[in-house]
Amino acid sequence: MALGERLKESRINKGFSQGNVAEYLSISRQSISKWENGNSYPDLDNLVKLSVYYEVSIDELLKENQVLKKKIETNELKIQENYRKLDFIRGTSENDEGLLLLVLSILGFLLAPLGLIVSPLLIIRNKKTNTLYKIVYIACICCIAFNLFIGYGILSDIFGWGAVTVEYLGE
Repeated sequence: MALGERLKESRINKGFSQGNVAEYLSISRQSISKWENGNSYPDLDNLVKLSVYYEVSIDELLKENQVLKKKIETNELKIQENYRKLDFIRGTSENDEGLLLLVLSILGFLLAPLGLIVSPLLIIRNKKTNTLYKIVYIACICCIAFNLFIGYGILSDIFGWGAVTVEYLGE
């Protein structure tokens, strides 16, 4: 947004007409119109008086909209992230570990006690920048649950938990 647009927006927000502002500054209404249309700029003294009259800082009048700048920066970051994801799909990504982490979590299923150690490490290593990060989380949680089940089965065999013995009563 240009200086003229910010001057006009500030004047309208306060409910002033160009005539009111011109009278306050002791200048012509046409000068105010030229400033707001971007045909000329107020001198420093008038800029200070305008900031007082509009009850805004000089920074707000001179600088661009910071909220809009932040939105633009956020959008640029999203665009870069989407480009990284697109590079992964194309097979040109260098930093994406999603597929490797997914394969390691599936290997955790095969190595039952080792999956209890590997899966939490994979969860810590997984980042949102990985294209498969949600699937890696799900696979690691399933791997932990599976390994706990298998571990319970092994321990119950060793210690005889849940063993049922049936005795027949002879007559």
